[in-house]
Amino acid sequence: MKRKKKTRNKIRYSKIVILLSLFLFVIMILRVLELSTSKKIDGTNLQELASKRTTKKEIIEAKRGTIYSKDNEQLAINVASYKIIAYLSEARTDKKDNPQHVVDKEKTAKELSPILGISEEDILKRLNKDSYQTEFGSKGKGLSELVKNKIESLNLPGIDFIESYKRYYPKGQFLSYTLGYAKNSEDEEDNIVGEMGIEKYYDKILRGKDGSITYQKDLRGYKIVDTPEVKEDAVEGKDIYLTIDSNVQFFIEQSMNKSLNEYGYDWFTMVVADAKTGAILGMANSPSFDPNKREIKDYIDHTITGYEPGSTMKTFTYMAALENGVYDGNETYKSGVYSASDGTEIGDWNRNGWGVISYDRGYAYSSNVGVINLINRHMNSAMLRQYFRKLGFGHKTGIPLPNEMSGLLNFKYETEIYNAGFGQGITTTAIQNIQALTPLTNDGMLLKPYLIDRMVNPATKEVVYKGKKEKIERVASTATVEKMISLMDTTVNEVGYTGSGYRIDSHELIGKTGTAQIANEKSGGYLTGKADIISSFAGIYPKSNPQIIVYASVKRPAGGSQKPISNAVKEVVVNVGKYLGTEKTTITDNIIEYKLPSFINKDIDKVKTTLTNNSMNYKIYGDGNKIIKQYPEKNVKVTNKDTVYLITNATKYTVPNVVGLSSKEAKTILEMLGLKVKLEGSGYVNSQNIGENTEIANGMEITLTLSPKFNS
Repeated sequence: MKRKKKTRNKIRYSKIVILLSLFLFVIMILRVLELSTSKKIDGTNLQELASKRTTKKEIIEAKRGTIYSKDNEQLAINVASYKIIAYLSEARTDKKDNPQHVVDKEKTAKELSPILGISEEDILKRLNKDSYQTEFGSKGKGLSELVKNKIESLNLPGIDFIESYKRYYPKGQFLSYTLGYAKNSEDEEDNIVGEMGIEKYYDKILRGKDGSITYQKDLRGYKIVDTPEVKEDAVEGKDIYLTIDSNVQFFIEQSMNKSLNEYGYDWFTMVVADAKTGAILGMANSPSFDPNKREIKDYIDHTITGYEPGSTMKTFTYMAALENGVYDGNETYKSGVYSASDGTEIGDWNRNGWGVISYDRGYAYSSNVGVINLINRHMNSAMLRQYFRKLGFGHKTGIPLPNEMSGLLNFKYETEIYNAGFGQGITTTAIQNIQALTPLTNDGMLLKPYLIDRMVNPATKEVVYKGKKEKIERVASTATVEKMISLMDTTVNEVGYTGSGYRIDSHELIGKTGTAQIANEKSGGYLTGKADIISSFAGIYPKSNPQIIVYASVKRPAGGSQKPISNAVKEVVVNVGKYLGTEKTTITDNIIEYKLPSFINKDIDKVKTTLTNNSMNYKIYGDGNKIIKQYPEKNVKVTNKDTVYLITNATKYTVPNVVGLSSKEAKTILEMLGLKVKLEGSGYVNSQNIGENTEIANGMEITLTLSPKFNS
């Protein structure tokens, strides 16, 4: 009985084993079916996994495009770059007499330290790691061919290099803020990324597109013979040619650096553009930086950043008045200080003023009160804002540089409107001012400034983009242009006005100066220190046939001096004039400057001798023996190309011939002789209604007909 029971148990146990085995077999079959028919198992794509284990994809790097000046100077190029590594594992060395790993760590650290600029301790720390190999941080990357060769000459076992490419700027600090820089990405060392300037703005175009080769590999990673490969060629980045003329750029940077060394300032920016097309020939910020080293103290590009421009805006306020038909240059006002309706007093830079003067003279003297009276009597905020916007203020110009600002035209209340008229309380950029000046060199047509001359496919040499002159709209009449040219000429080239410090020997530079107080960001209002200013100059050269527009600004010039900006601008203009062949050299020979003393109450014969000995020209009116009036006044600098006018203590005077003189000179001389003067037109005297040598009678009035001395 027991035996029967035991046999039944064995049979039952055998059935369970068989059923269990059968069940496991079925599961295995189902799993095999699942593996063979499903793409994903437990969230893993088996086909992709297999492909990755047997497929290799190699990246073909696209060459980054080169940046050139218009005259084909290389400004940004690619050069070979190296990363140093050290092999630490002894397993790399098969033969003791030919070590392939670092053997003498102390010696290696000592010899690498001065070359890499890393302390011996730091290098030893890296060499003592328990790893196959080690790197040396940021200072061990981006090494030049020269440094690589220097290290290789040490014959240090276990030291090797990985080659890649980096961006290099052959001219160092040249055009740095415009070019910006590109550097190797932290994530992908072979990937060069633009981070500033043109390099950033056109990063995608310069970078091109990487290619690749995909093929099947064996267990050792080698390509399997006779298996297909898929190749996608790299597309090289485009070469970019800027409108920058390397000679003009050099003139700008040289002059600014000279001013920095001689005087000092917080920052200085200057832009020079082709007056006929709007192409940017040069633009710079100082102090600058070397894009290769990137020791940057100021990341702001002041050519495209807004700041309060000061009195250079008076040019555009006057243009607004002219274009709206409300300007009469002979209309007068009392200069000095103006009291607004809210009690605010706004003064001229000379708070004593110049008495009752015309708007024409107010422009040349850079009178704030003149602008205020012009706005108060004849204009309003809408008229001013509309014209400013028409010239491009308050909008980006579209210059291809990152972070260009649009500026601010926020003025609403009475004093805000007045301030805006002479460039305070609003912000503009240097490039906007360049644009706004183009109507004065293109018969009223506003041009868009541009920086890209062309883009070229380096593989085919095909020009894929071509920059060109771009007209926006006509914003000024010929009459407005001629009037403003005349006013700007007077400001710079006639003695005693605010722009006389910019006069060059040929008298062909014209323009408008500006001085803006710096806003007090902590307490509001403006800083009051002598140097707490931004000085600006907006100019055109040469006046007889404009070739360039120049706009420059300097913040906190040492001691508040105008020399840093005026000397730099004049140097640039003279050098550009020589370079372009527009300089009038016949006028510049033997120029002699002389600071006038006071001749009042001096004997006429002694005055003649003094002026003759100093090679000065003079004219004397009346037959007296003493000087009672002179023009220009004492302490004014004149040259032997100017004329000093002297009035003697005579009993009677005759009318002089003033044809050819500027309106200011003629009016001043005639008034000194006791005549009342009426001006018709603007510019220089081309006729007078009372003939030369007519005896002057009490109350006599003379009419002078004027015309611009500007040939378009």
